[in-house]
Amino acid sequence: MKWFDLPPVWLVAFAACAWWQGHILTLGLSLAHPVTMLLAGLLVGGGIVLALLAAMEFRKHRTTIIPHQEAETLIQSGIFKRSRNPIYLADVMILAGLCLYWDAILSLVLVPVLVWILERRFIVPEEDRLRRKFRADFARYAEKTRRWV
Repeated sequence: MKWFDLPPVWLVAFAACAWWQGHILTLGLSLAHPVTMLLAGLLVGGGIVLALLAAMEFRKHRTTIIPHQEAETLIQSGIFKRSRNPIYLADVMILAGLCLYWDAILSLVLVPVLVWILERRFIVPEEDRLRRKFRADFARYAEKTRRWV
C-alpha cells in the first residue's frame, strides 16, 4: 500500500485544489451568503462528527480503519446501521463544505469526482473483501444498509 493511495490524501489534495480555485482563480463567480456559510459549516461539522462516530465503532470492534487491509469484524452497529461507508460519506461532506466555505464554485465539480474515486479505489475492493470473508452476513448487511446514505 502506498501512502498516497489513502482517502485522506485524496481529500487533502482535492481540498487544496478547491482552496486554490477559491482564492486564486475565482473568475468572478460567487455564492457568498450567510446561508451558504451556514451550509458549509453544517457539512464540514457533520462530516467530522460522522467520521468520529465511525472511528469509534472501528475502535470498539477492534478492527482496522485502514483501507486495503482485511477487516477482523463486520461492523453493523452505530453509524454503520445507516451507511456502509460513513467515513467516505464524511470525506465527501467535508469537501463540499470546504468548497462552499472558500467560495470555490468551480471546485464543486470535484465532489462527484471524489465520490467516483472513493467508489472505484476503495469501496468496491473493500466490499469485495468483506463479501468473501463474511459471505451471508455481508449479503444481509448490504441488503438492509445502503452504501452511502
